[in-house]
Amino acid sequence: MAGLNVILLGPPGAGKGTQAERIKQDYNLVHISTGDMLREAVAAGTELGVKAKGFMDAGELVPDEVVIGIVVDRLRQPDTESGFLLDGFPRSLSQAHELDTALDAAGKQITMALAMIVPESELIKRLTGRRLCRDCQKPYHVVFSPPRQEGVCDQCGGEIFQRSDDSEETVQNRLEVYRTQTEPLIDYYRSRGVLTEIDGVGHPDEIYQRIRGSLSQ
Repeated sequence: MAGLNVILLGPPGAGKGTQAERIKQDYNLVHISTGDMLREAVAAGTELGVKAKGFMDAGELVPDEVVIGIVVDRLRQPDTESGFLLDGFPRSLSQAHELDTALDAAGKQITMALAMIVPESELIKRLTGRRLCRDCQKPYHVVFSPPRQEGVCDQCGGEIFQRSDDSEETVQNRLEVYRTQTEPLIDYYRSRGVLTEIDGVGHPDEIYQRIRGSLSQ
């Protein structure tokens, strides 16, 4: 589907990564991840990559103008003509404004912003229930995919643990950052007439069918 340019919005734990994989495959979209692009730009030694490396080496956040520049460079590449999927970007209103300006200049525009809506109680259950094997890194979830024996990996017998960033306190902080910085994008894209809200509760297959229904309209 040519010219389908999608932004996938949603809080941590909404399942954006899972759905992004399906969307990009079924709709032949270029999946644009700012983290991946920053690393690629640094490795390639591009002008923006060199700028980004200075901030990254200093342990600082890469400024919006550098991130936007790298995104725009990526959007200028020929493979994006058939459509692209931005997952987790933009993260703020300032990034959204800069992105729109850059897309206008490149003769492109956002076709649809898909916002995955999940109640906070469900997000906390999903995020705080995640576990990982310390040895083989196999993921588990205490509710949705527990190991056969509590605390022991089915695959290698290693210890299963909870990452520090999945603790309830850290999860609450991550959700608060999302609410203050990123959630306003929902109203922003609604005002531009491109927002579609997706019920993000249920089996991933059910959620994807809702997404497909929206993208096929």
